[in-house]
Order: sequence, then structure tokens, then C-alpha cells
Amino acid sequence: MSVPAPSHRPRVTIAAAVTVSAAAVLSCLASPAPAAATTADALAPAAACALPGRTGWTDEGHDTDRVQFQPSTGTRRVLTLFVDFPDAPATDTTDAYAAHLAPAADWLTSASYGRLRLAVDPLHRWIRMPARSDSYGFARGLTFEAHEAYVRDAVAAADPYADFSRYDMVYVVPTRAATAVSFSPTYLYDPKTQGVTADGTRLKWAVTFGQDMWHWGPKVAAHETGHTFGLPDLYAFSGSTHRYVGGWDVMGNIAGHAPQFLGWHSWKLGWIRDRQVACVAAPGRRTVALTPVERPGGTKIAVVRTGDTTAYVAEAREGQGVLVYAVDSAIQTGEGPVRVMNGLAAYGPGQTFTDPDAGVQIDVLAENVVRVRLARTR
Repeated sequence: MSVPAPSHRPRVTIAAAVTVSAAAVLSCLASPAPAAATTADALAPAAACALPGRTGWTDEGHDTDRVQFQPSTGTRRVLTLFVDFPDAPATDTTDAYAAHLAPAADWLTSASYGRLRLAVDPLHRWIRMPARSDSYGFARGLTFEAHEAYVRDAVAAADPYADFSRYDMVYVVPTRAATAVSFSPTYLYDPKTQGVTADGTRLKWAVTFGQDMWHWGPKVAAHETGHTFGLPDLYAFSGSTHRYVGGWDVMGNIAGHAPQFLGWHSWKLGWIRDRQVACVAAPGRRTVALTPVERPGGTKIAVVRTGDTTAYVAEAREGQGVLVYAVDSAIQTGEGPVRVMNGLAAYGPGQTFTDPDAGVQIDVLAENVVRVRLARTR
């Protein structure tokens, strides 16, 4: 989760599943418009299916604020600090902590098809924090101000040992003895405040890990780093926690089965290109070969736009079927901006998804070669 600064605070038919082939064939079909329509085989430019953000924070919009959030491609330099406390001194080395989180960097490189690289530099020494571990207010009610104070104390204590001007973001990892530091939020700076500075550099992004990192594993670093790129939480802040997307995206159930972000997120982050998006933004039809999102290359998602901030997305998942989900860029983080259809299951041949109100229908028709129809009318 990310802790917003004050200026940013809110506002089926089931059949037997069949393995999808390497290239799933999709037919995107929309009802003819009463006036001039696109031709039967016409696709709109991908930009016509890119939704605008409407929450002022992490959301599903493609117009990500690159002042507030860091770039999601290229090399991002990360300094890892290991901290202990007067009431919770470390009694072990930092090696196991660094090793526990290290796989996240390779995971993100793979998930981004090589378009993102985290260059992580662990500062292998314990940095003593100036206050007790239970004084920083780590609870689900953690405020932005308290979180920023924690980051500021860690950076100030580490400043004699590191040059912060060399890094884009910081990871702060507490000793296991600090049980009061329970969970792992993301720090996103507020451009309107003085913030945290060191070595003449404004620290804009940080992940402060808690003891839950030992439960979630290294993908907690991928999840929290995703917030620094502008991605929202896909788990529910209230009610049944994983009812929206389950484990299909690391922004949902971190410990879920998915080895990949949703294709929509990969597009938002610049990891797939516009040419890899089949967009139906007006009545028309198209047949598209989809490559499973786990593989590089090929067309990754078919998108049918249904409104100013809404769309349905279909993508192939290796050996599992076709995933269909609704996206709404006006829904805030933790409230279901993405919702996977079919009871969180992928569709196989013989299965159908329909939304009569939006005029959308998606049919998976054949074994191994999957053909999906997307029909919409305004």
C-alpha cells in the first residue's frame, strides 16, 4: 500500500477449461453504428483505448503523473538500508535480509520484458534509528507525516555512509527484532512539502519494509515498487480482501500464482507497445492473434472501450485460458479499479462472457485456437 500525502487524499456460462495455445486467436466484433462505422476489419489506434486517470493518485489511467511517480522503464537505482532500534537491536547480519528481497529485481526485469532494471545496492551495515521502533506508529492508520518521519530518520542516520545523490529510491529494511514495524508501505513524496533531502537530493520514493516481508516473500518488493510507478492496490481495503483480482496480478494477492502483471498494467507502464494492443473503440470487428502475457512479443491485450473511464480487456494466460477483466480508471485504489470476470477464473473453449448493458460479448469458441468476440454498441 501507499500512504497518500494530505494534498492527495481522496476522494457466465461455465464449460470445461482447455489449455490455450501459444497464439490465441481473438475476433473482436462490435455491432454496427447507426451512422458511419469503422469497417469490419478496422482497429482503432491503441491510444483510443487508453483511459484517463480520475483519482489524483495511483489508478488505472494512462496519463500517469511523472512528477509524482518515477519512470517505469530503464535502470532505476535503489539503495537498501538496514535499520535497527534502541529497543530492538539487531543480533544478526544483513545478508539474509538482502538475499530474501534480491529475487524481486530479476522478477521485475522478466515481468517488464527487459524494459525495467532495478540496480539494487545494499548498504551492508545496521543503521541505528534515533527512536524506538514502536514510536513510529506502524499500524493500518499510519499517517503520511509519521511515515515520512520514519524515512527521514533512516536517511539521516545512513547519510554518513552513503551518497544519496546516486540513487532514485530507497528501500528501508528493519531488523526482525523490530516487531512493531509490522507492514510494508510505500513512500511517495509530496511535491508541495519540504520532504526528505540528503546530499543535495530530494528523496522522492521509498519502500519501508515490515515484518510481513517474511510472509509475502520477495514479490512484496515488486508490489510496493509498483506503487512508485503509479499502480494502485488491486486487493480490497474492506470486505473480502482478494475478491477483485485474486492472484492474477502482484498488485492484488502478492502471494498469488501469477508470474506477471496484468497486460493492462504492462501497457500503462510502457512494457508493451501500442502496436501490441488491439483496440476496439467504436463499432467494428477484427481478428487478432494474442500471445500469452507471460511471453515477450506479439499482441498482448484486446481492449474494448465502453465509456470515458471504462473498458473490458482480454488477454491470454499460458496454459490457463483467456482472462477477461473490467477496468475503471475513476475507481480509487483498494476499491476495485480492476475486476476479473468469471469468478476470478480464466475462460476456456465453450465459455462466454456478456455484458448486455455495455454491448460486450466475449466467446471462447475452439480448443487450442481460442477465438474471442467482443461486441459493443453505444
